[in-house]
Amino acid sequence: MTRLKDEYNKRIRKELVKELGYSNIFEVPTLKKIVINVGAGDAINESDAIEDISGILMQISGQKPVVNRARKAVSSFKLRAGMEIGVSVTLRGDRMWEFFDKLVNIVFPRTKDFRGINSKSLDGSGNISIGIDDHTVFPEIDANNIKKIRSLEVTIVTTAKDDKSSKAFLDKFDFPFIKDVNSR
Repeated sequence: MTRLKDEYNKRIRKELVKELGYSNIFEVPTLKKIVINVGAGDAINESDAIEDISGILMQISGQKPVVNRARKAVSSFKLRAGMEIGVSVTLRGDRMWEFFDKLVNIVFPRTKDFRGINSKSLDGSGNISIGIDDHTVFPEIDANNIKKIRSLEVTIVTTAKDDKSSKAFLDKFDFPFIKDVNSR
């Protein structure tokens, strides 16, 4: 069992039941999945861009990514239906908890000019999407062997019903929200 999952099961769940006023321990929010997505707009011109991104995402996540294809043709982008345009990974279980631990405790502190995440990034259903501009902040990536710096999107999906309970859940893991007086 991973460190954060163990801490969640032993301490955080019990604290959240009291804090959020739940009558049942199974009402407490938990992580459902984490989706990591990298768009590859340059894949139209560069043939090895998708392979490069797949390798990066495999190193970061620890599992094989899925290639996303265009559903429609868009002539202004020189894009045809069926072309490879991105790569994504869905993490669940222990890999999800390990990635969440790495994201909060290693990646965010290593990110240049990182001031925190705005709580308004929560989507109303308890999920949060975060953009990371530089993939080299991940400890698995060797900065000397990169061809191009890639940005990626991380979506954290929770079982929370609203933003308040999701924020309380993420705060227990020291998620770096910006301290705002007028936050939800």
